[in-house]
Amino acid sequence: MSSAGGTGSSRVNGPRRKPSPRVYKRRRQLVAVLALLLVGGLVWAGIAVAGLFRGDPDPAPAAGSASAAPGPTASASSPATPTPSATPSATASPTATPSPTPTSTEPVCNPASIEVTGSTDAETYAPEQNPVFSLTVSNTGEVPCPVNVGTAQMEFLITSGDDRIFSSRDCQEGAEDLEVTIEPGESETARFTWERVRSAPECAEVENVPGPGQYVFQTRLGERTSDETVFTLE
Repeated sequence: MSSAGGTGSSRVNGPRRKPSPRVYKRRRQLVAVLALLLVGGLVWAGIAVAGLFRGDPDPAPAAGSASAAPGPTASASSPATPTPSATPSATASPTATPSPTPTSTEPVCNPASIEVTGSTDAETYAPEQNPVFSLTVSNTGEVPCPVNVGTAQMEFLITSGDDRIFSSRDCQEGAEDLEVTIEPGESETARFTWERVRSAPECAEVENVPGPGQYVFQTRLGERTSDETVFTLE
C-alpha cells in the first residue's frame, strides 16, 4: 500500500545537468547568424527608404564622388554661344516720324485790303434834283476776297453838323445778306437816290424837310466806314 498523499507514480527530481561545451558553441553560432540577418535586413530597408525620398532608383553615390555632372561652361578661348529661345523676342520697330501737315498753298485774303468809299454824282443840286449816292467796295490786295455786300450791311447816312438828317436803315424793308468774291483790283458799287426827306429811327414820322445848305454824306458796309463827302442843296 502506498503512503497517504502520494500519486499513482512518483519521480524524484535530481539536480539538472549543464549543457556540454559543444551545445554552447552551436547556440553562439546560431545567435551570430541571426544577428547578421537582422543587420542586413535593416541596411536594405534603409537604402530602399532613402531611394524613395530621393525619387531616384539608383543608389546614393559614394562619399567623395561627383554629385552631378557639370553643365557646359564657356572656355576662355572661345565665347559661349547663346542658346536660342523657343519663343522669338519682339524687336522694337523704329517709331515713324509724323509727316508735317501740308499747309494750303492758296493765298489768304487780308481784310485790310478791302476798302469802302462813298461819293455823290454832283457837288451841288438844284431844288428839283435828287442826289444819287454811291457805295463802292474795292479789293486793293493781290488775292480774291469774299465780301458781304448785302443791303443788311449797307447804310447811307446824311448829316448836317450834329443833326442826323437821314439814314437808309430807318425805314428799310427786306434787308438781306449777299456775299460776293471781289477779285484783286476789282470793285462792287451800290447806288441810292435820296429824295431830299428826313427820317428817324424805326421809321418814325418826321414833318420837317431839309432846306438849302451844306450836308455831309457818309456810307458804311458792316464795320467799314467811308470818308465824308460834302455836297450842297440849293
